[in-house]
Amino acid sequence: MPLYDFRCRTCDERFEALVAPSDAPPCTACGGGDVERLFTPFAGPFRVGLRGAAARRSNAVRGEREQQREERRAARRAKPEGG
Repeated sequence: MPLYDFRCRTCDERFEALVAPSDAPPCTACGGGDVERLFTPFAGPFRVGLRGAAARRSNAVRGEREQQREERRAARRAKPEGG
């Protein structure tokens, strides 16, 4: 069963409960049954970048690509106008 966040509409208490998706538990503070399920975003690890050897290879490829791009720019600048 998943863990959900709830708020009691009677006493405004916020609490968590392990319940089935279709169930609503009673309030932990007042025992009332008028509760609403709250939306809580997932807070997982948000690291998406490469690590270790893959990161070094990626940096090397990017460096080569930037160097080639700069060489092409320099060659275009060196060409005579109207050519």
